[in-house]
Amino acid sequence: MTLNWAIIGTGFISNAAIDGIKRSDGSQLHSIYGRRPESVSEFQARHDIPHGSTDLDMALTDPQVDAVYIGLPNHMHHEVAIKASQAGKAVLSEKSLTTTLVDANALLQAVSQSGTFFVEGLMYLAHPLLTRFTEVLRDGRLGALRSISGQYCADIWQVVNPKGMGTLYNLGCYPASLLHLTVQTMCGQDAFMQHQLQGFGNLNDDGTICDAACSLRFENGVLATLQSTDSYGKANAFSVIGEQGILSFITNPWQPVGGRSTMEWRPFEGNPELIHVDDPHDAFYHQTVLVELHVGRGEVEAARPSPRHNDSWEIMNFLTKWEASCRAAD
Repeated sequence: MTLNWAIIGTGFISNAAIDGIKRSDGSQLHSIYGRRPESVSEFQARHDIPHGSTDLDMALTDPQVDAVYIGLPNHMHHEVAIKASQAGKAVLSEKSLTTTLVDANALLQAVSQSGTFFVEGLMYLAHPLLTRFTEVLRDGRLGALRSISGQYCADIWQVVNPKGMGTLYNLGCYPASLLHLTVQTMCGQDAFMQHQLQGFGNLNDDGTICDAACSLRFENGVLATLQSTDSYGKANAFSVIGEQGILSFITNPWQPVGGRSTMEWRPFEGNPELIHVDDPHDAFYHQTVLVELHVGRGEVEAARPSPRHNDSWEIMNFLTKWEASCRAAD
């Protein structure tokens, strides 16, 4: 089976998703939707997409479309995902899931009722690097989990839509989702929701949070710190500390590219070890293959490490709590 894709949105992120679709033998581009005819025409020509449309409903209900990719600003994800799922399409919607829990609940209820496939586009989780990461977390070398730290910094504030609600939903969702995966993998399915959180942040002139930090204590005693900013820099870091050593990413965990990705295991006693994952494809390609696999099986959600529906909800719940804590402390 070959999936015919409709691309919703002509922004920069759609280009990356399209490259993954182009490289997969199990998918092909069918149509592009955008609000402005000139943007649609330019995008269509650049990517050799057969059909273009400025009518969203027509794009979503096209009987030749099997799967929909939503590359719109964060606050628009839920509305289009709901329409696409109600039209019977498989849906890949960019992170973050939404910008409010009300919208997240509406989205997940709609996709559950439709019985069609849905996954949030945290593309890095589909890459073999993250499969290897979870294998290391489970193999016993770390011992009991003690603490986690992560940060993601990128100077992108000039190009993001303020209605997308700032750094937490643009960038913070990456370390937040990796924190979620780590705690869930090492401490059990229910452990992540059992935490206390304190957040701090700085606001842009538009009222969105541009810099954010938080500290957490989980019920089992595990501590964590996260930072996110879209106002300066270009940096990433994520480390997991166990009783017996530290596992850290050397390459960017949230943008695995084709080639070699690397983690470092540094035991408290003994020699450090570099853990390499060699793969010719980037995360967007693997995300496409993930959708093909689950749609082909008739499944409605992804398998871990990629986010299942409830995983996306828990991450969204965390992000909204982090935002509220930042605003309360301002």
